[in-house]
Amino acid sequence: MTISDTPVEADGALVQHRDVEVQHRQRVVIRFAGDSGDGMQLTGDRFTSEAAAFGNDLATLPNFPAEIRAPQGTLPGVSSFQLHFADYDILTPGDRPDVLVAMNPAALKANIKDLPHGGILIVNSDEFTKRNLVKVGYETSPLEDDSLDAYEVHEVAMATLAKGALAETGLSKKDAERSKNMFALGLLCWMYHRPTEGTERFLREKFARRPDLAEANVLAFRAGWNYGETTEAFAVTYEVAPAKLKTGVYRQITGNTALAYGIVASGQQSGLPVFLGSYPITPASDILHELSKHKNFGVTTFQAEDEISGIGSAIGASFGGALGVTTTSGPGVSLKSEAAGLAVALELPLLIIDVQRGGPSTGLPTKTEQSDLLQAMFGRNGESPIPVIAPRSPGDCFDAALEATRIAVTYRTPVMLLSDGSLANGSEPWKVPDVDTLPTIEPNFATEVNATDGSGEFWPYVRDDDTLARPWAVPGTAGLEHRLGGLEKADGKGSISYDPDNHERMVRLRQAKIDNITVPDIEVDDPDGDAELLVLGWGSTYGPIGAGCRRVRSRGLSIAQAHLRHLNPMPSNLADVLGQYRTVLVPEMNLGQLSLLLRGRFLVDVKSYTKVSGLPFQAEELQNVFIDALKGDLL
Repeated sequence: MTISDTPVEADGALVQHRDVEVQHRQRVVIRFAGDSGDGMQLTGDRFTSEAAAFGNDLATLPNFPAEIRAPQGTLPGVSSFQLHFADYDILTPGDRPDVLVAMNPAALKANIKDLPHGGILIVNSDEFTKRNLVKVGYETSPLEDDSLDAYEVHEVAMATLAKGALAETGLSKKDAERSKNMFALGLLCWMYHRPTEGTERFLREKFARRPDLAEANVLAFRAGWNYGETTEAFAVTYEVAPAKLKTGVYRQITGNTALAYGIVASGQQSGLPVFLGSYPITPASDILHELSKHKNFGVTTFQAEDEISGIGSAIGASFGGALGVTTTSGPGVSLKSEAAGLAVALELPLLIIDVQRGGPSTGLPTKTEQSDLLQAMFGRNGESPIPVIAPRSPGDCFDAALEATRIAVTYRTPVMLLSDGSLANGSEPWKVPDVDTLPTIEPNFATEVNATDGSGEFWPYVRDDDTLARPWAVPGTAGLEHRLGGLEKADGKGSISYDPDNHERMVRLRQAKIDNITVPDIEVDDPDGDAELLVLGWGSTYGPIGAGCRRVRSRGLSIAQAHLRHLNPMPSNLADVLGQYRTVLVPEMNLGQLSLLLRGRFLVDVKSYTKVSGLPFQAEELQNVFIDALKGDLL
């Protein structure tokens, strides 16, 4: 065929003309890695958006440095973004990258161990200076010795090429060099036949106030695409067909955004105004940022001066008849614990969202963990039970928020929702629900006096026969004047009571109310029906466990999987399910907190597999653990 030496544009879109081999892949994992100032999160997010627009199923794993301003070019300052996209439904961001884009020596050193032999390595050769090599302990350049011989290495002078493309724009050398991430994005979009229009539109919108920067980034993006098209270094491109997903309207969504949308939907479905009292904390802050955009849906956001003020204001909003919400991470839960106990005593609806991260103390602010389960269950003084639920994927955060609201409003109780860093920042295609299918949540505010002694008074602790919930009276409702507080209240009347028998009764009533909450039965995925091993997970372990089980079954072995969304109370059929299997294995990103609860409650010899590295489980890792468990080799 006759080909052009350079690509041309059709209606503003770049089109390929060089005759290169096209290989079809079912799935690909790409990792962008560079300095924290290299724009790797933006680059990865844009490639993700194009994969989503193309129709691939996908999952992502952003990985941030904890230091706000780590020294440039050092290992602590490395930022990465991993994307797994496929033509079928996938469950994880992938174990190891097929393609690693390393923008400097630090990014290479921090990530090369994860690239399998034969993998594609694209490096920004401009940054491999002697000074940058010394910063990370390279005695010689890995581009010049034989240490990278096991990989398909492409050295690309991204900064030089980007600056060359922008030479006539009048942009400063520093600003031109910053666009090298867009050059890398353009090259990868060429390699994997990604659309380009969306990225160019995004750049023009993002830099609308600086049209010169917008056009510079577009030019750098096109330069990267052109480089792939014209250079002879890349002889192969790759195609990953769209996935066959259920019919519907989809969008890419992160867990934090899904939680924010779920809170907005909860307000609409309950008819309650939403009040968020929150103190910014990684990795929960994006929920506050997103909710602040939705005042038109009756959402009020308050950035409090500290964690205690955040939850205190949310409790006050709930007392006033709103849906009170507070968001935080593990250290913030510690600070909120006294006020959370107050909400238990007041028996008011309240959502406490904990986006878990590595601890203790400040710990690992940008890394993921599941180590707050016992804190959510018992981290308050006295007997102060709180329902606990945990979403299993970024998109599931939306439904979990609605479910948490249903429980909080129906049973008049604070509810703890446990997300984590990998869900908060990770993304996946989310099928936008039909609003008409969302559940209705009825606040059922008190409207009449209810005293049982014929006094014509309103008693705030008279309980519903079915739910044991107390009435929720909006202040200002005529005849329903009442006071609440943290001191123990008399059953029914709500006056302060130090009577021992009354305290015993109130403690047991509050516990019975939580135990009485209706939650769905746990479902078990056991295709063969004869598995002897049940793998039970909660929260974000759903994807890696599911992927690991798929791999085990592909080997002809039987394995069952189940996942807990409701951790308190647990499903009523859980005891029967646990008793059906010879071995129950619980992988979790802590030192065995759910395993401890299951052993104590159900007297089952649950086996525990734990990890606290700040990174999610890998499918291959769990596959090997499951096979060992099937052999009886797991201690």
